[in-house]
Amino acid sequence: MAGPQGQQDADLSSIVVAGLPVDRGEEVLTTEALAFVAGLHRRFDPRRRELLALRQERRARIAAEGTLDFLPETAAVRAGEWKVAAAPRALQDRRVEITGPTDRKMVVNALNSGASVWLADFEDASAPTWHNVVDGQINLVDAFERRIDFSTGAKSYALRPDAELATVVVRPRGWHLDEAQLLVDGEPVAGALVDFGLYFFHNAARLLARGPEDPNSGPYFYLPKTESHLEARLWNEVFTYAQQALGIEHGTIKATVLIETITAAFEMDEILYELRDHAAGLNAGRWDYLFSIIKNLRDAGERYVLPDRNSVGMTSPFMRAYARLLVQTCHRRGAHAIGGMAAFIPSRRDPAVNAAALEKVTADKEREAGNGFDGSWVAHPDLVPVCRASFDAVLGDRPHQKDVLPSGEVTAAELLDIAGAGGSCTAAGLRNAVQVGVRYIEAWLRGLGAVGIFNMMEDAATAEISRSQIWQWIYNGVVLDTGAKVTPDLVRGLVATELAELRAELGDEAYASGRWTEAAELFEQVALADEFVDFLTLPGYALLG
Repeated sequence: MAGPQGQQDADLSSIVVAGLPVDRGEEVLTTEALAFVAGLHRRFDPRRRELLALRQERRARIAAEGTLDFLPETAAVRAGEWKVAAAPRALQDRRVEITGPTDRKMVVNALNSGASVWLADFEDASAPTWHNVVDGQINLVDAFERRIDFSTGAKSYALRPDAELATVVVRPRGWHLDEAQLLVDGEPVAGALVDFGLYFFHNAARLLARGPEDPNSGPYFYLPKTESHLEARLWNEVFTYAQQALGIEHGTIKATVLIETITAAFEMDEILYELRDHAAGLNAGRWDYLFSIIKNLRDAGERYVLPDRNSVGMTSPFMRAYARLLVQTCHRRGAHAIGGMAAFIPSRRDPAVNAAALEKVTADKEREAGNGFDGSWVAHPDLVPVCRASFDAVLGDRPHQKDVLPSGEVTAAELLDIAGAGGSCTAAGLRNAVQVGVRYIEAWLRGLGAVGIFNMMEDAATAEISRSQIWQWIYNGVVLDTGAKVTPDLVRGLVATELAELRAELGDEAYASGRWTEAAELFEQVALADEFVDFLTLPGYALLG
């Protein structure tokens, strides 16, 4: 294949697949596909690294100034009268979206779920082992060819022949993560470019050939961890290049950007503007958003100390402001506004747990629909009808409610009013942060990215909140409701207690077969280190099997 870079794309002598062989991996790691990914790397990796350096510069400014504001240099973009390109038919109605990793069982269950959209996740819900990266690509091809199935021995799963499948929207990894198992010119390729490149190369033409009436009729993406409009611009350049390279019409790719960083919240208009030919909407990625607030404002004073993470919901004033600004921005620009995750896991064995989960999810989705969102996320197929009913009650037969424009200017002060959230820092909250962090990391080290813990579907975002909140509480000398001050020694004691209780709960043999010691060490590293670690997945990646 020769793209805009000509013979450079076709040079395979410097492409090395370092990962162990994956069954059927040769079907996606073809010569042509690897050349395409190499072309992406050679053209865009230098700019990616520049943007990662700019993140650090911006963080230093936030630390020095202790605040954030809308960018004066992009005021004209915010004031301008422009709109994004129209969404294709498959992305007009997005009232209920289900999320999950790309293992075979999840692929089948998500596509059969009745959701409008499935977020096929190579990011926070998927531990980035080489097997998961390659196998997920194989599974998506199999799904589009309707040859995917899965059996546990006791039960078999297959696509329902008479059902309309959910529209697939793929979430590649964020810009910050390298893929150590694929090297080009001796350098690791960005995980984002591996995930996007392999999927786009193998499926773009396949999906377009289905025609606009098919729910999977184009290459659609979710873009995570975006921190600025400049990073959105880079994605737009990647999309333009990829479409040209494969002879696909400009604007065919559609992308929804997760607004899950506090810096991106101040650049929503600018992000949509940069992607305007390819933009489909914005999403309220609320768990990572809380993590980003802690990370960026962790040393900016007591007014930014976040209370127990489980006490901060979308009714907190600063979160209401964030949601209102997202809906305002999207609808003014003709884009979809997609709500946040309902992470509760219904219990089919415990009616009380099930009833409580359904009540909370219903209240959450009714609030989002009433506030103008066009759709929202769930983590479990049993919650699809709950979310759908909440949005049906507001939307009726309309595919969306872009005509709704919440009133009232959202100010920088409102977005940063963390103290107004109320709540407190409790011993129970600290213990829960330790429990969730250690348990999630242990599963992640075994290759699992979406993990049920205490009737919640947790992914890397909630583990990030847990460990970063502990770091912030220690740095700011937080005193708990019990009168105890949060210190490294207190946290280490809680970690030791958690490991002892897990050993007693699991038994010695099952405990020994896990990766609990490594999980505890990694958790303590990212929660207690003097220097804050940007992402726990960065040191964790070296430990993955």
